[in-house]
Amino acid sequence: MNQILYAGAIGLFLTLIGTPLLIKLLARKGYGQYIRDDGPRGHAGKRGTPTMGGIAFILATLVAYAATKVITGESPTYPGFLVLFLMAGMGVVGFLDDYIKIVKRRSLGLRAGAKMAGQLIVGIVFALLAIRFADDRGQTPASLKLSFVTDFGWTIGPVLFVVWALFMILAMSNGVNLTDGLDGLATGASVMVFGGYTFIGLWQFQNSCANAMELTDPASCIEVRDPLDLAVVAAALMGACFGFLWWNTSPAKIFMGDTGSLALGGALAGLAICSRTELLLAVLGGLFVLITMSVVIQVGSFKLTGKRVFRMAPLQHHFELKGWSEVLVVVRFWTIQGICVIAGLGLFYAGWAAG
Repeated sequence: MNQILYAGAIGLFLTLIGTPLLIKLLARKGYGQYIRDDGPRGHAGKRGTPTMGGIAFILATLVAYAATKVITGESPTYPGFLVLFLMAGMGVVGFLDDYIKIVKRRSLGLRAGAKMAGQLIVGIVFALLAIRFADDRGQTPASLKLSFVTDFGWTIGPVLFVVWALFMILAMSNGVNLTDGLDGLATGASVMVFGGYTFIGLWQFQNSCANAMELTDPASCIEVRDPLDLAVVAAALMGACFGFLWWNTSPAKIFMGDTGSLALGGALAGLAICSRTELLLAVLGGLFVLITMSVVIQVGSFKLTGKRVFRMAPLQHHFELKGWSEVLVVVRFWTIQGICVIAGLGLFYAGWAAG
């Protein structure tokens, strides 16, 4: 429990004091946000706001995790390391995308093929490593079975597992990327999901099969490798994003950029895979799913019928064009995300109780 408190507090402190320093550095170098001309008119005033702010919470998370291990004397674990690797690796891909947008003045950043290749390389390395490094109980960081609140069904084999893991990583990283269109929206939503995973990791640790002899009902134990360390990673991310939100909320002094959105999506997918809650992530991160589906529906409808379902996609911009203020959209979407997290945790507890 002390590890979770240390990780969250250190992550929060580092982004609260570190983000303004990053803002000054990025502003001095002229690394400002490019605003597309076809976006909502109210966004024109955001042009030039420092971007690539994801650097702040990525570094804060890594330092918070490492500092927590030094303070408590606990050893890092493979699941914790892999989630951090996935976060940082996706962040590097996003950083290259942001850097090209700003320095090369190319609005779309990395070529689509190069960006996809970078995400695939990071995702494949994560997936292959996640099914190795079994502990003395034979538990690897990830399972070769699908999972909702725990593993179910048949073993899908390493090849299909890699494909499934890549789908999750790409879906969540791009889902957070699409959500990151309004001040604080993606950051605040991510804080809630990481809070949910902090609770899930702690609950799994308290009911872990590794502690089966200490449980009142050993038959209901949970098979997850090092769930407490996953909670530490989630807490570090939650604290780091919370501190970043102080500077990212409306009117934003800095944007996370693709550096941050791809990293957060990767971290969410990594936590879901390593905590055996893969399908539950669709509920916990319901806002990201909703916004992604709005883009799929918009593109599909236009290609099939030539008509648009929404005034603009992603969904948050549709409501802006209907006359909602940016703050109103963000607060209401945060409310939706909060409901999703509550529903996800309810399903998690119900699944554990029924099991």
